[in-house]
Amino acid sequence: MDLPINYLAPDFAVAPQLSPEQIRALAASGFRSFVKPPRARAGPQPPEEALAAAAADSNAQYERLPVDPAHITVEDVARFAAVIERMPRPTVAFCRSGSRSSILYRAVLDGVHRR
Repeated sequence: MDLPINYLAPDFAVAPQLSPEQIRALAASGFRSFVKPPRARAGPQPPEEALAAAAADSNAQYERLPVDPAHITVEDVARFAAVIERMPRPTVAFCRSGSRSSILYRAVLDGVHRR
């Protein structure tokens, strides 16, 4: 199975939209948390319940954190920081292309939410 992840840190990766099967495979490879910052009006994607169930069935945590990619706010960055801080690592954040997850993570590293 192709697992399209991009490591931004040794314990944090981003990916485009994952399927339940990919979540199970990533959990089997050692990932312990999954964060999905979908846009408010997302296109076709696996049902949210199936993604959460795949993580739960794999003894991993799952969190949905809606973010509008056209208007990422300091509050979005702060919420993302809080979520990834409390979730066990290694973590994968995923969205349609992986870009929104990357932007949020880099904003957290830059301390945008602390200024």
